[in-house]
This record gives sequence, C-alpha cells and structure tokens, in this order.
Amino acid sequence: MHYIERPEYMQRLSDLMGTPDIKIITGVRRSGKSELMKAYIRKIIETEGDVNIIFVDFFDLKYEDLKEYHALYGYIEKHYDPDKRNYVFVDEVQLCEKFELAINSLHTSQKYDLYITGSNAFLLSSDLTTLFTGRFIEIHVFPFSFAEFCRYYVDEKDTAKLFDEYVIEGGLAGSYAYRTDRDRTNYIRDVYDTIINRDLVTKYHLPDTATLEHLAEYMMDNVSNLTSPNNISDTLSANVVTTNHKTVGNYIRYLCDAYVFYGVRRYDIRGKKYLKTSVKYYLSDTGFRFARLGRRNLDYGRMYENIVCIELMRRGYEVYVGKLYQKEVDFVAVRGDEKIYIQVSDDITRQETFEREYGPLLKIKDAYPKLILANTKHETYDYEGIRIHNLADWLLQKCGGGV
Repeated sequence: MHYIERPEYMQRLSDLMGTPDIKIITGVRRSGKSELMKAYIRKIIETEGDVNIIFVDFFDLKYEDLKEYHALYGYIEKHYDPDKRNYVFVDEVQLCEKFELAINSLHTSQKYDLYITGSNAFLLSSDLTTLFTGRFIEIHVFPFSFAEFCRYYVDEKDTAKLFDEYVIEGGLAGSYAYRTDRDRTNYIRDVYDTIINRDLVTKYHLPDTATLEHLAEYMMDNVSNLTSPNNISDTLSANVVTTNHKTVGNYIRYLCDAYVFYGVRRYDIRGKKYLKTSVKYYLSDTGFRFARLGRRNLDYGRMYENIVCIELMRRGYEVYVGKLYQKEVDFVAVRGDEKIYIQVSDDITRQETFEREYGPLLKIKDAYPKLILANTKHETYDYEGIRIHNLADWLLQKCGGGV
C-alpha cells in the first residue's frame, strides 16, 4: 500500500504551525489520522531543518512505560531542547491514563507546538472542551474522497468505473491493500464493529449492543430521509427491539460523536431561518453501508446524496437541507458569503425525474448558484440557469461549488 498525499489537510496543519493552540486531529476510526500526522512530521523535518521532534505512538510497545500521565509528561520534558523549536506529536493519546493532565500542563508551559490524535471513543468532539483547559483547534479528517481514491488507483483511467467502485468500497484506505472484495469488505466491517462493539460500549458502559446495532442499521437504510428519535423508536419497537425516544436520541448522539454519522438540519429558504424539526443523517463513508448491509434495499440515489453531503463538508461548507414551501432542496451549502443550492439524482434521463429535480431550484429567486449533480456521464451543461454536472466529474473538481 502506498501513501497518497492529502494536500488540503497538510496545508491546514501548516497554517497552524507555531500557533499556541493544541492541535487535535479527529475523524472516524481508520480515516488516516495517524498517517497524516506522520506525513506532517516528515514535512517539518524537510522544510524546517534543525528542529526537535518528540513523537510518541502508544500503539508502539517501546512507549508502553509512558501510559500514565506523569510518565508521559516526564518523557516529553526530558527530551525538550531549549535551543530548538520543539514539536510534540502524540498518537493514540487515549491509551495514556489521564492524558489530558499531561497535555494541559505541556500546553501551559508554552514551550511546545502540540499535536495529538486519538480514538474517537475517548476523544469525542463533545468531550474536547471538558478535557482541555487551554485553547485547542480541531483538524477534522474524513475518509478518502473520490479524488483521493482516483489518485490511489492511478493506473485505472476509466472514471465511471472508478466511481462505481468508490460508491461500494468507500474511502477507508486501509481496505485498498486487499485484493479481493471479500477481504476489503471484512476490513471495513471490522472497523465498523470495533466502533460499535468496543469504542462506544466501553465509552458509555452500554449493557448490550442490540439496540445500538439495530439503530445504526436503520439509519444506514434511511440515509437522506428526514427523521427524529420519536419516529425511529416507534419503528424499532414495532419491528425489532423495544426502546424509547430518549435512548434512541442518546444513541444517535453517540454515533455522531464517533463520526459514524453526521446530522444535517433543515433550512427554510424562503424564511431564511434554520428549522429545529427533524434531521437527515448521512454516513461518514458509504463503505460502511455495503460492508454491513450489502445491497439490501439499495438506493443509489441516496448513496450519491450521501457522497455529495460528505464532500461538501470536506470542502469546508456548512450543509443544510433546504425547505421551500412544500418542496425540498437536497442541500443548501454555505461557506462564508458563498451559498449553493444542490439537487442530487441517480438518473435524470426521464423527463419527469428531471422536472422533479429542477422544479424546486427554479422557484428559488435569489442569484446564488444552483446545481444538479447526477450520473449523466456527459459534459456540464446549463438549463434555465441551472448547472447540470456529471457527479463523478464534479467530485474531481478542486473548486468548491463546481460552478
């Protein structure tokens, strides 16, 4: 398996170099956090020259004696060099007992440029403010994008073929090392099972995983559907497992904190306000869906919508579901002063499907760009001011909105 450069993340880390914040690299398990950290260390050594790198990887047995916060703190202080710029990198920091005490103390000393990664079960986004007393910045890492997938399989020139494979395989790059579909699927399933059955069960002391597993599978089957804890608990209780809306609400939060799912709120386009009722949930990686459920109840349109949602987040947009009267726009993507309205579809060759997609966009009266992303396999074209993109080509564009 070869390393693929991730320039957007590297640039983000470079922009933060030397700032007084604790830099925390987060993301779903096996999204590439550790590899990114190691690549960044190599870049610092190449560009900065004579610096002092203090690196601790708690998956490496040679650091076994540092798995207690006094020992970790003492080791880093021992290796401090007052005559150089000192960088501290701690990988899998959660394996050190009370690690936050060591990190906070090192941060307070103002002697180090601090970077850490860790398992999501013990470094959840909701925990960061509680754990760290000083200012921190989160660098969120997503699984491989379609563009990164294509760079990995650089010898394959058929973009349409690669896109079909990406929808199934997803962006957990560790699976790419395996030659067979079965082995790749088993790798992804093992990552998913570890998050559900070990990370979340350990973190929240769950009595059993049946409700959590059924909930996660239900959410996978209902990607892009508006839903709520009440609706889900009613459905689960009627069909598979007895539960209640409070438990379902908590479990959804756990799954989102571990970056298995992302919640997307609704936005009233006409009233220009955010709505609190119902949320859509999207998987961090479509590979989880296929590894866990196979092609059961498969809707490619929903999978494409999922991929677009995560890609927009990857490009730095805040993503919302648009509501316009009784119609819905798949995504309203906002980044600073920029706004884009997006519809996603599998196939728009049938006139009635095409009309269903462009109809809501034509009703939006402002001048912000409006896109339809579909599996057209054609060049980009315009219809009534709406840009129609082949989805795979849009995913490969470097510009944010692809307009």
